[in-house]
Amino acid sequence: MDLSGYAESLRRELTAITRFAGEDIARAAEMLAETLDSSVRLALLDVLSAAADEITASLDGATIDVRLSGTEPEFVVNMTRPVDDSAADVGGDADEAGSSRITLRLSEGLKTRVEAAAVNAGMSVNAWLVRAISRSLDGSAGGPKPRPPFPSPPSGRSGKRFTGFARS
Repeated sequence: MDLSGYAESLRRELTAITRFAGEDIARAAEMLAETLDSSVRLALLDVLSAAADEITASLDGATIDVRLSGTEPEFVVNMTRPVDDSAADVGGDADEAGSSRITLRLSEGLKTRVEAAAVNAGMSVNAWLVRAISRSLDGSAGGPKPRPPFPSPPSGRSGKRFTGFARS
């Protein structure tokens, strides 16, 4: 979706409004119009994202995302498919608190790897991410357990090097 036409329309309107004003005001409006492009694009992207969220809320079995392709937004429709119960129930307390929606920004390369891993597991990307996050937080993936935000201070010196965080 090309947003340039919308930004240009706003620029023309601002110039037209100041057409009968003095030369200083007209020049100031022209300079302001030139600097508005990125702000207008950001505002339009916010509107498109809110619209996609509203539409997604009324759909059953599909989500609509707004993604940037270069500097232009594009709509992506994701059809969710049913996942077997073992794949969906990876977090023991996931259903207790209901569910909530988050936006996750990934590099294109990482996104491709996640999609491939989900396909190999026969799962949707969402279910695969929920499982990966749950395993990571539970430490059941065989990897290291999550570190606490602030390690406990050492009880004594043993000649080893200590790392961690300090507060002042």
